[in-house]
Amino acid sequence: MRLRLLPLLFFGLARPAPLWAQGNGPAGHGARAVALGNASATLGGDVWAAANNAAGLGTLTRPTAGAHLENRYLIASLNLVAAAVAVPLGTIEPAAGQPARASHGVVAAEAQRFGGGLYNETRLGAAYGYRLGVVNIGGRLDVLQVSFQDLGSRRAVAASLGGQAEVVPERLTFGVYLYNLNQARLLDYQDERVPTVLRAGLAYRPSKQVLLLAETEKDVERAAGLKAGLEYLPLPAVAIRAGYASLSQQTTGGVGVRAGSFQFDYAAGWHGVLGLSQFLSLNWQWERKP
Repeated sequence: MRLRLLPLLFFGLARPAPLWAQGNGPAGHGARAVALGNASATLGGDVWAAANNAAGLGTLTRPTAGAHLENRYLIASLNLVAAAVAVPLGTIEPAAGQPARASHGVVAAEAQRFGGGLYNETRLGAAYGYRLGVVNIGGRLDVLQVSFQDLGSRRAVAASLGGQAEVVPERLTFGVYLYNLNQARLLDYQDERVPTVLRAGLAYRPSKQVLLLAETEKDVERAAGLKAGLEYLPLPAVAIRAGYASLSQQTTGGVGVRAGSFQFDYAAGWHGVLGLSQFLSLNWQWERKP
Protein backbone atom coordinates (compact mmCIF):
# COMPACT_ATOMS: atom_id res chain seq x y z
CA MET A 1 0.00 0.00 0.00
CA ARG A 2 2.73 2.46 0.90
CA LEU A 3 4.21 2.08 -2.56
CA ARG A 4 1.19 3.81 -4.09
CA LEU A 5 0.72 6.46 -1.41
CA LEU A 6 4.31 7.63 -0.95
CA PRO A 7 4.45 9.45 -4.29
CA LEU A 8 1.42 11.50 -3.26
CA LEU A 9 3.02 12.40 0.06
CA PHE A 10 6.14 13.68 -1.64
CA PHE A 11 5.00 15.12 -4.95
CA GLY A 12 1.24 15.38 -4.93
CA LEU A 13 0.28 14.11 -8.36
CA ALA A 14 3.80 13.84 -9.68
CA ARG A 15 5.02 10.80 -11.59
CA PRO A 16 5.29 8.00 -8.98
CA ALA A 17 7.76 5.57 -10.48
CA PRO A 18 11.03 6.88 -8.91
CA LEU A 19 9.64 6.39 -5.39
CA TRP A 20 8.74 2.74 -5.68
CA ALA A 21 11.23 1.45 -3.14
CA GLN A 22 10.30 -2.22 -3.53
CA GLY A 23 8.59 -2.35 -6.90
CA ASN A 24 4.87 -3.14 -6.80
CA GLY A 25 4.73 -5.69 -4.01
CA PRO A 26 5.26 -6.25 -0.33
CA ALA A 27 8.67 -5.31 1.02
CA GLY A 28 11.24 -8.08 1.36
CA HIS A 29 12.73 -8.45 4.81
CA GLY A 30 16.09 -9.55 6.07
CA ALA A 31 19.22 -7.83 4.80
CA ARG A 32 20.23 -10.99 2.95
CA ALA A 33 17.15 -10.86 0.72
CA VAL A 34 17.51 -7.11 0.20
CA ALA A 35 21.16 -7.44 -0.84
CA LEU A 36 20.08 -10.02 -3.44
CA GLY A 37 17.73 -7.56 -5.11
CA ASN A 38 14.77 -8.93 -3.12
CA ALA A 39 14.76 -12.01 -5.35
CA SER A 40 13.45 -13.97 -2.38
CA ALA A 41 10.76 -16.38 -3.64
CA THR A 42 13.23 -19.28 -3.50
CA LEU A 43 15.01 -18.40 -0.25
CA GLY A 44 14.38 -20.37 2.91
CA GLY A 45 15.85 -21.84 6.03
CA ASP A 46 15.82 -18.62 8.03
CA VAL A 47 13.27 -16.63 10.01
CA TRP A 48 12.69 -14.04 7.24
CA ALA A 49 11.04 -16.66 5.07
CA ALA A 50 8.03 -15.74 7.20
CA ALA A 51 7.92 -12.45 5.29
CA ASN A 52 9.43 -13.35 1.91
CA ASN A 53 7.83 -16.75 1.17
CA ALA A 54 6.33 -18.79 3.99
CA ALA A 55 7.14 -22.01 2.13
CA GLY A 56 10.82 -21.40 2.93
CA LEU A 57 10.10 -22.01 6.60
CA GLY A 58 9.79 -25.72 5.80
CA THR A 59 13.57 -26.29 5.93
CA LEU A 60 14.07 -24.51 9.27
CA THR A 61 15.06 -26.98 12.01
CA ARG A 62 16.02 -24.70 14.92
CA PRO A 63 14.02 -21.98 16.70
CA THR A 64 15.10 -18.60 15.36
CA ALA A 65 14.45 -14.97 16.23
CA GLY A 66 15.40 -11.96 14.15
CA ALA A 67 15.36 -8.17 14.07
CA HIS A 68 15.47 -6.07 10.91
CA LEU A 69 16.08 -2.31 10.54
CA GLU A 70 16.08 -0.20 7.42
CA ASN A 71 16.36 3.42 6.37
CA ARG A 72 15.51 4.49 2.85
CA TYR A 73 17.24 7.38 1.15
CA LEU A 74 18.43 8.77 4.52
CA ILE A 75 14.88 9.98 5.30
CA ALA A 76 13.71 9.30 8.86
CA SER A 77 10.04 9.05 7.87
CA LEU A 78 10.92 6.06 5.66
CA ASN A 79 12.35 3.95 8.47
CA LEU A 80 11.13 0.40 9.02
CA VAL A 81 11.53 -1.87 12.05
CA ALA A 82 10.58 -5.55 12.02
CA ALA A 83 10.91 -8.50 14.39
CA ALA A 84 10.15 -12.17 13.74
CA VAL A 85 10.32 -15.53 15.47
CA ALA A 86 9.98 -19.05 14.00
CA VAL A 87 9.60 -22.33 15.89
CA PRO A 88 9.72 -25.87 14.43
CA LEU A 89 6.93 -28.17 15.63
CA GLY A 90 7.26 -31.85 16.45
CA THR A 91 10.49 -33.79 16.06
CA ILE A 92 13.33 -33.08 13.67
CA GLU A 93 13.36 -35.89 11.12
CA PRO A 94 16.43 -36.65 9.00
CA ALA A 95 15.70 -37.79 5.46
CA ALA A 96 17.96 -39.74 3.13
CA GLY A 97 19.25 -37.40 0.45
CA GLN A 98 17.01 -34.55 1.68
CA PRO A 99 17.40 -31.79 4.28
CA ALA A 100 16.06 -32.56 7.75
CA ARG A 101 12.63 -31.20 8.55
CA ALA A 102 10.27 -30.60 11.46
CA SER A 103 7.67 -33.35 11.45
CA HIS A 104 4.77 -30.94 12.06
CA GLY A 105 6.11 -27.99 10.11
CA VAL A 106 7.26 -24.57 11.29
CA VAL A 107 5.13 -21.75 12.68
CA ALA A 108 6.27 -18.12 12.65
CA ALA A 109 5.10 -14.64 13.62
CA GLU A 110 6.30 -11.26 12.41
CA ALA A 111 5.56 -7.64 13.37
CA GLN A 112 6.69 -4.57 11.44
CA ARG A 113 6.19 -0.83 11.45
CA PHE A 114 6.98 1.51 8.59
CA GLY A 115 6.80 5.30 8.37
CA GLY A 116 6.59 8.30 10.66
CA GLY A 117 4.05 10.69 12.11
CA LEU A 118 2.46 11.77 8.82
CA TYR A 119 1.94 8.28 7.44
CA ASN A 120 2.70 4.85 8.86
CA GLU A 121 1.90 1.18 8.44
CA THR A 122 1.72 -1.52 11.09
CA ARG A 123 1.60 -5.14 10.02
CA LEU A 124 1.17 -8.29 12.13
CA GLY A 125 1.58 -11.63 10.41
CA ALA A 126 1.36 -15.33 11.23
CA ALA A 127 2.95 -17.88 8.88
CA TYR A 128 3.31 -21.64 8.54
CA GLY A 129 5.62 -23.73 6.36
CA TYR A 130 5.87 -27.47 5.78
CA ARG A 131 8.29 -29.65 3.82
CA LEU A 132 7.08 -32.71 1.95
CA GLY A 133 9.88 -34.47 0.07
CA VAL A 134 11.42 -32.01 -2.37
CA VAL A 135 8.50 -29.57 -2.05
CA ASN A 136 7.87 -26.82 0.51
CA ILE A 137 4.44 -25.25 0.96
CA GLY A 138 3.43 -22.37 3.19
CA GLY A 139 0.93 -19.64 3.91
CA ARG A 140 0.64 -16.38 5.79
CA LEU A 141 -2.15 -14.22 7.21
CA ASP A 142 -1.57 -10.47 7.72
CA VAL A 143 -3.44 -7.81 9.60
CA LEU A 144 -2.45 -4.45 8.11
CA GLN A 145 -3.19 -1.01 9.55
CA VAL A 146 -2.56 2.15 7.52
CA SER A 147 -2.66 5.48 9.37
CA PHE A 148 -2.61 9.11 8.20
CA GLN A 149 -2.10 11.97 10.60
CA ASP A 150 -5.44 13.71 11.31
CA LEU A 151 -7.24 11.38 8.89
CA GLY A 152 -7.51 8.23 10.96
CA SER A 153 -6.66 4.59 10.21
CA ARG A 154 -7.81 1.77 8.00
CA ARG A 155 -7.32 -1.97 8.49
CA ALA A 156 -7.35 -4.96 6.20
CA VAL A 157 -6.62 -8.69 6.35
CA ALA A 158 -4.51 -10.25 3.58
CA ALA A 159 -3.86 -13.95 2.92
CA SER A 160 -0.85 -15.27 0.98
CA LEU A 161 0.34 -18.67 -0.28
CA GLY A 162 3.73 -19.91 -1.46
CA GLY A 163 5.55 -22.97 -2.72
CA GLN A 164 9.07 -24.11 -3.49
CA ALA A 165 10.28 -27.20 -5.35
CA GLU A 166 13.74 -28.63 -5.91
CA VAL A 167 13.78 -29.24 -9.64
CA VAL A 168 17.32 -30.58 -9.37
CA PRO A 169 18.16 -31.42 -5.71
CA GLU A 170 20.81 -29.11 -4.24
CA ARG A 171 21.19 -27.39 -7.64
CA LEU A 172 18.02 -25.82 -9.02
CA THR A 173 14.99 -24.59 -7.04
CA PHE A 174 11.76 -23.04 -8.28
CA GLY A 175 9.75 -20.75 -6.00
CA VAL A 176 6.41 -18.99 -6.30
CA TYR A 177 4.58 -16.67 -3.89
CA LEU A 178 1.15 -15.06 -4.23
CA TYR A 179 0.69 -12.14 -1.86
CA ASN A 180 -2.82 -10.93 -0.92
CA LEU A 181 -4.73 -13.53 -2.89
CA ASN A 182 -8.01 -12.27 -1.39
CA GLN A 183 -7.43 -8.73 -2.78
CA ALA A 184 -8.05 -7.05 0.57
CA ARG A 185 -9.67 -3.61 0.38
CA LEU A 186 -8.49 -0.65 2.47
CA LEU A 187 -10.78 2.13 1.18
CA ASP A 188 -14.06 2.21 -0.72
CA TYR A 189 -12.95 5.47 -2.35
CA GLN A 190 -11.55 4.56 -5.78
CA ASP A 191 -11.65 0.94 -4.61
CA GLU A 192 -8.20 1.24 -2.98
CA ARG A 193 -6.84 -2.26 -2.31
CA VAL A 194 -3.69 -3.80 -0.92
CA PRO A 195 -1.59 -4.82 -3.96
CA THR A 196 -2.01 -8.41 -5.13
CA VAL A 197 1.40 -9.59 -6.30
CA LEU A 198 2.74 -12.79 -7.84
CA ARG A 199 6.44 -13.60 -7.57
CA ALA A 200 8.12 -16.50 -9.35
CA GLY A 201 11.81 -17.27 -9.49
CA LEU A 202 14.66 -19.72 -9.86
CA ALA A 203 17.70 -20.34 -7.68
CA TYR A 204 20.70 -22.07 -9.22
CA ARG A 205 23.68 -23.26 -7.19
CA PRO A 206 26.57 -24.16 -9.55
CA SER A 207 28.77 -24.88 -6.51
CA LYS A 208 28.53 -24.79 -2.72
CA GLN A 209 30.06 -21.30 -2.74
CA VAL A 210 27.85 -19.64 -5.38
CA LEU A 211 24.10 -18.97 -5.54
CA LEU A 212 22.42 -17.31 -8.55
CA LEU A 213 18.87 -15.93 -8.35
CA ALA A 214 16.44 -14.69 -10.98
CA GLU A 215 12.86 -13.65 -10.32
CA THR A 216 9.90 -11.88 -11.88
CA GLU A 217 7.28 -9.89 -9.96
CA LYS A 218 3.83 -8.93 -11.26
CA ASP A 219 1.25 -6.73 -9.59
CA VAL A 220 -2.16 -7.50 -11.08
CA GLU A 221 -2.59 -3.79 -11.88
CA ARG A 222 0.93 -2.88 -12.99
CA ALA A 223 3.79 -3.93 -15.24
CA ALA A 224 6.03 -6.89 -14.41
CA GLY A 225 9.59 -6.42 -13.19
CA LEU A 226 12.74 -8.48 -12.96
CA LYS A 227 15.10 -9.11 -10.05
CA ALA A 228 18.48 -10.80 -9.93
CA GLY A 229 20.92 -11.72 -7.17
CA LEU A 230 24.34 -13.28 -6.64
CA GLU A 231 25.73 -14.71 -3.39
CA TYR A 232 29.34 -15.85 -3.01
CA LEU A 233 30.82 -17.53 0.08
CA PRO A 234 34.61 -16.99 0.18
CA LEU A 235 34.53 -18.66 3.62
CA PRO A 236 31.85 -20.91 5.15
CA ALA A 237 30.83 -18.17 7.62
CA VAL A 238 31.14 -15.16 5.27
CA ALA A 239 28.88 -14.18 2.35
CA ILE A 240 29.22 -11.43 -0.24
CA ARG A 241 26.06 -10.44 -2.13
CA ALA A 242 24.87 -8.26 -5.00
CA GLY A 243 21.54 -7.69 -6.73
CA TYR A 244 19.36 -5.52 -8.93
CA ALA A 245 15.60 -4.82 -9.11
CA SER A 246 14.23 -3.27 -12.30
CA LEU A 247 11.01 -1.82 -10.87
CA SER A 248 12.75 0.15 -8.15
CA GLN A 249 15.76 0.84 -10.40
CA GLN A 250 17.91 -0.03 -7.41
CA THR A 251 21.30 -1.73 -7.28
CA THR A 252 22.02 -3.57 -4.05
CA GLY A 253 24.91 -5.25 -2.28
CA GLY A 254 25.85 -6.52 1.14
CA VAL A 255 27.70 -8.91 3.39
CA GLY A 256 26.76 -11.61 5.88
CA VAL A 257 28.77 -13.03 8.78
CA ARG A 258 27.88 -16.02 10.94
CA ALA A 259 29.32 -16.29 14.46
CA GLY A 260 28.12 -19.29 16.46
CA SER A 261 24.36 -19.04 16.85
CA PHE A 262 24.22 -15.50 15.47
CA GLN A 263 23.90 -14.29 11.88
CA PHE A 264 24.67 -10.66 11.02
CA ASP A 265 23.66 -9.25 7.63
CA TYR A 266 24.12 -5.78 6.16
CA ALA A 267 22.84 -4.46 2.83
CA ALA A 268 22.93 -1.16 0.98
CA GLY A 269 20.88 -0.04 -2.00
CA TRP A 270 21.56 2.76 -4.43
CA HIS A 271 19.02 4.64 -6.54
CA GLY A 272 20.36 7.00 -9.19
CA VAL A 273 18.02 9.84 -8.16
CA LEU A 274 17.09 9.21 -4.53
CA GLY A 275 20.43 7.95 -3.25
CA LEU A 276 21.40 5.54 -0.49
CA SER A 277 19.31 3.08 1.54
CA GLN A 278 20.69 0.87 4.32
CA PHE A 279 19.45 -2.37 5.88
CA LEU A 280 20.60 -4.33 8.92
CA SER A 281 19.49 -7.71 10.27
CA LEU A 282 20.47 -9.85 13.24
CA ASN A 283 19.27 -13.43 13.63
CA TRP A 284 19.72 -15.78 16.58
CA GLN A 285 19.17 -19.54 16.56
CA TRP A 286 19.11 -21.77 19.63
CA GLU A 287 18.84 -25.46 20.32
CA ARG A 288 15.48 -26.94 21.17
CA LYS A 289 15.03 -28.61 24.51
CA PRO A 290 14.41 -32.38 24.32
